[in-house]
Amino acid sequence: MRLTRDAFILTILMLLGVGLMMVLSASITSRPSANEQIYLSRHLLFLGIAVAAGGTAALLPAWFWQRSAPWAFAATIALLVLVLVPGVGTEVNGARRWLRFGPLSLQPSELAKVTLPLFLCWGIDRRRDRFGQIAVATPPLIPIALTVFLVLQEPDLGTSVFLCLISMICLFVAGWPLWQFMLAGGLVVPLAAGLVALKPYQRDRIEGFLAAWRDFDQAPYQIQQSLTTLGVGGGAGVGLGRGWQKLSFLPEANTDFVFAVIGEELGLIGTLGVITLWVALFLIGLRLLTRLPQRSFAYAASITLLTQLVLQAAVNACVVTALLPPKGIPHPLISYGGSSLLMSLVALGIILSLSRDTEPISDRVNPHQSPER
Repeated sequence: MRLTRDAFILTILMLLGVGLMMVLSASITSRPSANEQIYLSRHLLFLGIAVAAGGTAALLPAWFWQRSAPWAFAATIALLVLVLVPGVGTEVNGARRWLRFGPLSLQPSELAKVTLPLFLCWGIDRRRDRFGQIAVATPPLIPIALTVFLVLQEPDLGTSVFLCLISMICLFVAGWPLWQFMLAGGLVVPLAAGLVALKPYQRDRIEGFLAAWRDFDQAPYQIQQSLTTLGVGGGAGVGLGRGWQKLSFLPEANTDFVFAVIGEELGLIGTLGVITLWVALFLIGLRLLTRLPQRSFAYAASITLLTQLVLQAAVNACVVTALLPPKGIPHPLISYGGSSLLMSLVALGIILSLSRDTEPISDRVNPHQSPER
């Protein structure tokens, strides 16, 4: 198990190394200036804070995360409300998603990707003996609906859809009954369809995505540039730091579309290498968690956090390759951005912490409790 843990940490470090290298390269513009070093300096600052936070999370005992789950979720909801307050939340390109603290900023919706699954696992673990009752179907849907509603107000449809997806994964892993999934789907799917229908720009985004496969000239600019960037790289790439598309052609080159820069400069070899690292992280992580008791808080929470990180990387790669509509979801551990990097490493730290849990937390808290419950 020690070797598995070491391999897990090594894979994380390799992904962080790729991210550090590509943030510097993707930040180069058509008019070289000090901005490249500013981006690198900020990313190093973010990385230092994130590594410290992730390391602290990994060292904390497993029971800490179950006890703190409701408080962490409550704090996240408070921040999601606070970011919507004019004059408090920072608005960028029509979206109010950030809280700024001097040179640093925080995106509360990134916190929700960690705290919402923890809270759902906490709630389900408390009601596990009542899964057959209809009343159990409602409580997990309330925090999901509240979180998604607040994120939609920013607005951020991509993150809202992603939060719904990882919530369903969390409930499935935790053993939520199938009939309750069907009930939830019957309520959520019509609501989601109605939300999309009410937003013209969201319809335009989907229509533009479909146009990319019918007529490349009709595709949105960012999709055109992303596919062009990947095509320029070919099999082996043009060389690290030598890409041209990032020079004011490819939008969000160091954040949402950094995977395209990898494709241009390191080619198909580079993109497949990154995908291989994510697959390795997932498989090693699953092996690391094999000793956890099935249907326990630790098992459900750690599997969900691991899956959502790998799924987020897959979604980002699919957006870059025009397999999904643009969603504004960064590539974890690789994209530039403090909130995403911080919460990704905290999630990995929580996984390492929970992987040490080999017995139900309730038994550890009260070892003299009778086995009959």
